[in-house]
Amino acid sequence: MMNNLISFFLFLLLSIHVLTTDARQSDTLTNLMKLKKKKMMMGTTGISELHESRIMSPLKVLISQMGSKEADKIGKLPGQPGAVDFAQYGGYLTVDHKAGRALFYYFVEAVGSNHSSKPLLLWLNGGPGCSSFGYGAMEELGPFRVKSDGKTLFRNPFAWNNEANVLFLESPAGVGFSYSNTTSDYGLSSDSRTAKDAYVFLVNWLERFPEYKRREFYIAGESYAGHYVPQLAHAIIQQNELANNTIINLKGIAIGNALINDLTDELGMYDFFWSHALMSDENIDRIHKNCDFSSTNSTSKPCYEVSDYDLGSLDIYNIYAPLCFSSSLTTPPKKPSVMNYDPCSDYYVSAYLNRPEVQEALHANVTKLDHRWSGCSIVIPEWGDSPDTVLPILEELMAKGLRVWVYSGDVDGRLPVTSTRYSLNKLKLPVKTPWQAWYVNQEVGGYSAVYKGDLTLATVRGAGHEVPSYQPIRALAMIKFFLAGKPLPS
Repeated sequence: MMNNLISFFLFLLLSIHVLTTDARQSDTLTNLMKLKKKKMMMGTTGISELHESRIMSPLKVLISQMGSKEADKIGKLPGQPGAVDFAQYGGYLTVDHKAGRALFYYFVEAVGSNHSSKPLLLWLNGGPGCSSFGYGAMEELGPFRVKSDGKTLFRNPFAWNNEANVLFLESPAGVGFSYSNTTSDYGLSSDSRTAKDAYVFLVNWLERFPEYKRREFYIAGESYAGHYVPQLAHAIIQQNELANNTIINLKGIAIGNALINDLTDELGMYDFFWSHALMSDENIDRIHKNCDFSSTNSTSKPCYEVSDYDLGSLDIYNIYAPLCFSSSLTTPPKKPSVMNYDPCSDYYVSAYLNRPEVQEALHANVTKLDHRWSGCSIVIPEWGDSPDTVLPILEELMAKGLRVWVYSGDVDGRLPVTSTRYSLNKLKLPVKTPWQAWYVNQEVGGYSAVYKGDLTLATVRGAGHEVPSYQPIRALAMIKFFLAGKPLPS
């Protein structure tokens, strides 16, 4: 009975957020963290443990698929600004034939004729339950942004396909255009299933795009993708070892404003509030006195119950960003600018992706989901396993020789730079290159430090939770050096 009430509680929270504000990925993250604490206090096991099933048995490299690369090719998106110098694709791959579970992808090759020499980069958004296409591709690092009329697009000159062939995956099933024919699948969403389905997707996508099989492969993501990315990387390394073959040529991962370690992430959030004058001395003292940040097994009240603070009307994902005061579209559209962040972009993207001609051009099928496209899923009622920390996985990936970058937009209040620093400090790694400024166009782009084990911590100055949305030039420069395996320019 209690478990059912908890599930309903989370579903209600998710539904309210999505239906009223087309919730952002940090809203769903906040709800998950509250639920994890409630379940722990009630003695419910499973959600906060490092899930044993992350050790997977060998998976099939190829599942018989309908569709082909040429069938997935997108000629031109509605409202697209003329011809482009890259190919783009959209479509589905089935990850479970019996359940009818299929994941939607959007893929853009690197610009120009040299895409064959560029690496392959997979991008994942977090939540859990938020769209890598709607957020990542259409508001952050993809080649297009949506104008304020919700009908037309404009080019993003700082898209990451300037440096890589970029693959956006809507994951897990129930997110964005991805779906399952088995409704009960949505109630079984979890970290372990998400990693497994993403792995099955990848090996089958590479069969559809075989020219990328031996290409250097990287995974990047933000927010709750701080779980998705390392766990998928772990699955890839494990499957390569089980097969005694490089099935996927994984070279490194990059996670931004990422959930890494629950206790230090939470402490870092409150300390960020105080250090940025969003909280009084009395409130931070009360939190430090009453909140237990030393053990996930604590039965003390959650911090959000013992703390008494009000941040006021600001965007917690970028504490200095403007707010959106109208969900209305504008005709004709406002003059667009990638450099000037538009806080109402969520509404433009939602309107665009719910246009039938857009869904047809993308080869997307939302009729299998009994709702409109939304930025964060309303059909995932609860979340299964979610470990308290991914630090052991990061250590394992570094031990296997992978490049690991952790970056942080320094004005995000939800998973701020203080959280990231507290969490990484738990690793107690020796410093290889001390903390120093890095530069773009003769300006400080942020700060970075390199640790032994090939771990880089980088900040992006003036960026919020979705780094490429707020600082597109600095984000592109950062990912360029990450992919090249070079230190940020000091």
